[in-house]
Formats: sequence, structure tokens, C-alpha cells
Amino acid sequence: MKIDRIISIATLGASVIAIVLVLKRPQPVATPQPPAAAAVNAQSFQEKVQQLDQPRAEGQPPAEVHITSDEVSAAIAQAAGALPAAIAGQPAGDTSLSSPDAIVAPGQPDIKDYQVNFDGDIARGQFVAEIGGKTVYITLAGHLGSKDGYATFDPTEFKVGDLSIPVSLVNDALRKKLAEQRDRLKLPDNVGGIKIENGELVMTQK
Repeated sequence: MKIDRIISIATLGASVIAIVLVLKRPQPVATPQPPAAAAVNAQSFQEKVQQLDQPRAEGQPPAEVHITSDEVSAAIAQAAGALPAAIAGQPAGDTSLSSPDAIVAPGQPDIKDYQVNFDGDIARGQFVAEIGGKTVYITLAGHLGSKDGYATFDPTEFKVGDLSIPVSLVNDALRKKLAEQRDRLKLPDNVGGIKIENGELVMTQK
């Protein structure tokens, strides 16, 4: 068998494996919440955020609230698809999966599900979208923060299905998307800063 034939077979095999991994359902980043628990967590999220509206006594430090990933997930579900801008604006059905830009290109996808998990200082999100007519699971993780009144995101992990893609391949496209969505990254007037710390979202009063 000629060497070029061997290379062709190997390339085909690698392509098949990549497609299988892309379409494979990955390990969930969070456990689905029962409706009753989700309702409680969504209410808890609202109550904690409202604490930042309370006026500060003179000489007192800004209020700080700690929000769990379950509370954030429940609030997102209650908002009926209001997803974080960092992963919003996914491609329409005619976009190819072969390019990293396909995941962060312009257009609105059919988002079916979304999960959030906080681990240490890392925020990890996973959602299901229709891309190229296929149901694909996308996982994105990184450092969430804020600067000059806007949320910031520094990616550390990117997966399509069960296939890990080097962050360096999608970083430029993701940063371009964040720049395009800058208005949506503006923090609420009562929030001075956000960060992930010890597995929780920490929001500081302005």
C-alpha cells in the first residue's frame, strides 16, 4: 500500500472521529434542577441582586453578594433565553462546523438549553444549539471579570460536542464577537464589579 494511500485513510479516520466527537453529547457541566428548586433559586437570585439597590450608610463599604451557579442557571432559564453576551450570537444553520469562526459568527441560533457552573475562579457554560442542521453541544469556560463598567471574559476552554478546540484558534473570533456585543456587556448601574471567586459569582455594589 502506497504511503499516500495510508495517509488518506488515516486522514479519513481522523475526520470521522472528529465528527463523532463534535456530535457526541459531552458530560453536563451542571445537574438539571427540578422545577421547584429552580423557582426557589431564581427568586434567591433576584433578592440578592436587589440588595445592591440598597443605599449605603456613610463610611460603609460597598455591599457584596455571592450568587451560586444554580441561582444563575435558574435566572437564565426564567429569563427565557436571555443568554450572556459572551456566547450569544451563534451561527445560522448554513454555517460550517469546520471553522472556529462558525461558533461565534453573526446570527441567532436555536438555543435549546443552557447550564452554568462555577469552579474556583472559572465560569463554565454549556448550551445546545442548532448549527448546520445538527444539534451541537458547546462548552465555554474562562475567567469572568469587569473593567471600566463592562463585563470581561478571558476564555480558557472551548469544546464543540466532546471535541476540545485550542482556545488560541477561537480567541480572536470570540474577542471580536465580544467587541461587537459591547453594549450588552455593560454592567447594571448598581453593580460596580463582578468576578468568580471560590465557586461563586461575586457582585459588588457601585
